[in-house]
Amino acid sequence: MIHFLVENILKEGLFMSNVTSKSQVNLTSGSIPRGILAFAIPLFFGQLLQQLYNMVDAWVIGNFADNDSFAAIASTGIVIFLIIGTFSGFATGSSVIISIYFGAKDEENISKSIHTNFLLAIIASILATVIGIWMTPYLLKWLGTPDSVMPKAITYLTIYFGGVFTVVLYNFCMAIMRALGDSLHPLYYLLFSATVNILLDFLLVVHPAFQWGVKGTAIATVVSQGLSVILCIWRMCHLKDCTRLDFRKLHFYPRIMHMVLKQGMPSGLQNAVITLGNLVIQKNVNSFGAFAMSGQGAYSKIEGLVFLPIMSMAMALPTFVSQNLGAGNYSRAKKGALFGILFGVTTAELTGILIRIFTEPFLRIFVDEPEALKYGMIHGHIVSLFFCLLAFSHCAAGIMRGCGKSIIPMAGMLLSWCFIRIIYVTVTLHFFPVYQTISWAYPITWGITSILFVIYLFRIDWEHVFKK
Repeated sequence: MIHFLVENILKEGLFMSNVTSKSQVNLTSGSIPRGILAFAIPLFFGQLLQQLYNMVDAWVIGNFADNDSFAAIASTGIVIFLIIGTFSGFATGSSVIISIYFGAKDEENISKSIHTNFLLAIIASILATVIGIWMTPYLLKWLGTPDSVMPKAITYLTIYFGGVFTVVLYNFCMAIMRALGDSLHPLYYLLFSATVNILLDFLLVVHPAFQWGVKGTAIATVVSQGLSVILCIWRMCHLKDCTRLDFRKLHFYPRIMHMVLKQGMPSGLQNAVITLGNLVIQKNVNSFGAFAMSGQGAYSKIEGLVFLPIMSMAMALPTFVSQNLGAGNYSRAKKGALFGILFGVTTAELTGILIRIFTEPFLRIFVDEPEALKYGMIHGHIVSLFFCLLAFSHCAAGIMRGCGKSIIPMAGMLLSWCFIRIIYVTVTLHFFPVYQTISWAYPITWGITSILFVIYLFRIDWEHVFKK
């Protein structure tokens, strides 16, 4: 049982001198805001780079190809996240175990946790490739993808999932490095791969010698992600002592495996089922036509960019909380959680106001068709002012995962962001068959989740969270 194991860790508290490096942020001592922000800022820039080169993909296709090409990429995002989100959620949840042992300074179990996670990463990358290629045509057909968009969407996803193992491996490597307090090196490697991605976009899509459209964009993504994972693995193999990755030590340690699966599976399952719910939403969006697909797809690019500071905080909180609980710093873990929530909610609401004011000029970066702009503005004007609820949900979920309670956020989000959202859209569209009905599904379900998480957070017993 995870609680029994972690209790022993807290009792032993073995000291080690060579676990940390200059790139690793000390989250168990010093100023709480400074420590969290020092860890979260590289996460922010890393996500910013990912969003920027995703936006470059969209901008290149939107300006050097037709609307059907842009709609193909915009509409496939939800399919991609169904696969990638599942395995990246697993990686994030399972890396909590590394953080706990790292906070407790248990060298032996740090090494075992790292090698167990990496072996899982190899298996997950193979599964993601096989499942992605197999499911692509069925999911696109079920979504009701327009005939004009279907061939390009299939081309894009087939190439993408053919190389998706690079994306999955990168997410696992990034989660392991974050669990050890290192958010800088993944940023450096992502900067390199983002530059390669952008250059390949212009070469394969814009240059007259190629002009491969969605095919070129997919190839650029796979190649650049492959380079980033090579750099991550190289770094992990050159760390010191118990934090170093050694392929000869790859092994499923039964105790560690039990803990990793217990923490990782709920997070992965949560992302998978929530994405299935969003597939139902996307299917209804598709029913309004290619311009609705383009409009919402363009808005999602904007939202993904401006929401990065909040997501960075939500990603930093599990590592901060789990390391401090592993070290026995219960009060510090609680104070850090409160700081993270206040930062996330405040930043999110200010961001939402900004988006509400400048929705149209932001949308014009990607689409210029009046009909597509109309749908994007409808969605943006409805959801942007409720970003505070989304921020609270993500930060609270991160805190609970850091406490080893990954089942709670999974259950809350599945109930609200999947089942209630599907029921709402299915029933309400029957009586109010307008696009606004779909947009309102998001703030309503964010609010329900926030209420559930507030209730649970007040009931957490920080001092005994791993001992019950």
